[in-house]
Amino acid sequence: MKASVIVFPGSNCDRDVKVAIEAVTGTPVNMVWHGDATVPASDVIVLPGGFSYGDYLRCGAMAAHSPIMRDVVRRARAGTPVLGICNGFQVLCETELLPGVLQRNASLQFVCRDVWLRVENNTTPFTSHYRRNEIIRLHVAHGDGNYFADAQTLDQLEGEGRVVLRYVDETGEITATANPNGAQRNIAGICDPTGKVLGLMPHPERLFEPALGGTDGRKMFESMLARIAA
Repeated sequence: MKASVIVFPGSNCDRDVKVAIEAVTGTPVNMVWHGDATVPASDVIVLPGGFSYGDYLRCGAMAAHSPIMRDVVRRARAGTPVLGICNGFQVLCETELLPGVLQRNASLQFVCRDVWLRVENNTTPFTSHYRRNEIIRLHVAHGDGNYFADAQTLDQLEGEGRVVLRYVDETGEITATANPNGAQRNIAGICDPTGKVLGLMPHPERLFEPALGGTDGRKMFESMLARIAA
């Protein structure tokens, strides 16, 4: 599997996701600089977490206009799977590959902790190794993870099965206390109409092997590998 991770000034999870992908797939990952004009031939592109361009203007706003993103958008629209994690989710919204925005956390505080999630859609290239309604534990670390969209967009996402992950408690119940940032309808991750572009605030690379305290994130990378091998 040929994977490319885009590196922006301020990315701080790019190496983490590289390590996770390489551990699961056994193949080297391309690290692609934001100032490059093109992405190498890739089966999947990952926009990692971090604070691209220092989160100036809005989180992900400047990164969305970097030279490399023109090619990322082009490839995404041509069918290349794209995964945006945390800051990467923000960038995907800023490029309008995904609808809505990520606002300041409702608490106005940076949140860094494990969260429980329910897998609402396991038909994407990134979630096929999970069971539908499976409860998993991942980690969040963000100040702007409060997903917002108008009611019509939210209804459309729900109706089309494009809410992929939702914050829940350990038993799978949707509660306010399980929501770390105030995201509408406890939304933690969404996809585009094709399912090939996925954005999520939690970090699968932070819980992909026992040494990190959990393995629930590993299935996301195994799903990617299986999709390419199919």
